[in-house]
Amino acid sequence: MSASPSPESGCPAHGNVDRRKSAAIALKNTQPDLGAHWVKSPSIAKYILRSKHARQAGAGADLVTFKNPEQAPVFFLDGELHAIKRRKTQRFLSPKAVSQQHYLVMRKVTDELLAGFKTQGHAKLEDLSFSLAVEVVSEILGLTNSNQAARVNRIQKVLASSISNAGDGKLAKVWQNFKRASALGIFYWFDVRPAIKARIKNPTDDAISFYIEEGYSKFMIVIECVTYGTAGMLTTREFITMAAWYLFEDQALRQQFLAGDEKEQVTILMEIVRLEPVAAMVHRRIDEEISGIAEHPLPPGEKYGLDIRNANIDEEMVGECPYAVDIERAKRQSDSGKFLSFGGGPHSCPGWQVAIHETRIFLEQLFLIPELTLDREPDISWNSQLGSYELRNADISCKR
Repeated sequence: MSASPSPESGCPAHGNVDRRKSAAIALKNTQPDLGAHWVKSPSIAKYILRSKHARQAGAGADLVTFKNPEQAPVFFLDGELHAIKRRKTQRFLSPKAVSQQHYLVMRKVTDELLAGFKTQGHAKLEDLSFSLAVEVVSEILGLTNSNQAARVNRIQKVLASSISNAGDGKLAKVWQNFKRASALGIFYWFDVRPAIKARIKNPTDDAISFYIEEGYSKFMIVIECVTYGTAGMLTTREFITMAAWYLFEDQALRQQFLAGDEKEQVTILMEIVRLEPVAAMVHRRIDEEISGIAEHPLPPGEKYGLDIRNANIDEEMVGECPYAVDIERAKRQSDSGKFLSFGGGPHSCPGWQVAIHETRIFLEQLFLIPELTLDREPDISWNSQLGSYELRNADISCKR
C-alpha cells in the first residue's frame, strides 16, 4: 500500500489493489440474520438507515423488552424514547467533550501505556489498545473508583462472557450463564458499586451520575456499563490494532500520517475504517412500506441486513479506486468520510469521534517510538456474536 499515486492506474495508493486484511474472513462469515433480506446497495442501505419507519433489529434488539424502557440502553430504543435518551446522553460523546475532557484522559493513558511498553521493550498491541479503550470509556461512564489494572481484567471477563457462545448442551449453557452472572457480580461489586456510592455523595459530569439522577436501578446501570463496553471497548481495540497494522506495513502511509495535522490523520483513519469496518452488517426492521428506491417496494414488517462492508467499497457511494486509502475521497464524494462505517441515521454510532481520536492520539505517539517493529502480524478470527473480526497476538517491540 503506497500513499502516492499510481501512474499506471491513475489511482492514489497502491493502484487500487485490494489489500484489506479482513476481507476473506468477512466474506466467509458475513450474512444477514435468518429471514432477513440482504441489502448490498449503498443507496438502499442509506435510505433504510435514515428512514423514520426503520427500527433497530440487530443483536436481538427487536426481541428484547425492558420493564422500564426509559432506562434501557439507547441501542435498544426507537422513536421518541430513543431520541430523548440520545439527546440527554450525547453530551458525554460530543466533539466538545472529546476536545475538552476525554482528550486529556486519552493522552494520559497513552503516555502511561507507552512508558510501560518502552520499559519492557515488548507488548501485544491488542492489550495496549484494550487498556486504552477501557480507561477512556471508564472516564465517560464514571468507573473511576477502583484499581485501574484490576478493572481492565474484570471488564475483559465480563465482555468475554457476554459475547461468547455457550455451545451445545444444557450443561454448557448452565455453565455459561453461571460464568456470566459471576463476572457481572464481581464487576458490580468492585467497580460499579463504588462508583455509584461516590457519585451519590458527589455527582460529576459523567454517565453514572446521570443514571443516578434519572433514577436508574443498580441493575440497569450495570447493563448500561456492559453496553458501553461492548460498543466502545471491544470495537476500538480491534480498530486500533487494524490501523496500526496498516501503518506498520506501509512506510509511505505511516510518514503521511505522522507528518499530517489532526485533520489529515483523522482522514487517513476514516479511510482505513471504511475499508476495515469492525461492524460488517447492521439490521433494521421496516414498519411501513418504502417505495421509490428499489425495483420493488420494501414491504412493511420485514427485516433487512445492511451490508456495511460491501457498501463501503461500492463506487456508487465512495467513487473510483475504492480500495485506495485516499484522503481526498470524502471531499470528492461530498461525504463526511464516515460513509457507512458507523452506520447512519438515528442509530448511527454515537461514540465514533471518541474512537477515532483515541486511535489517532495513541498511534501518533506509538509510531514516534524509536526502533518500533511489528514482530508478528496479528491472527484474524471472527466473532459471530458481534459479526466482526478480531485481531490477536500482534507482537510489537522497541529498544529498551
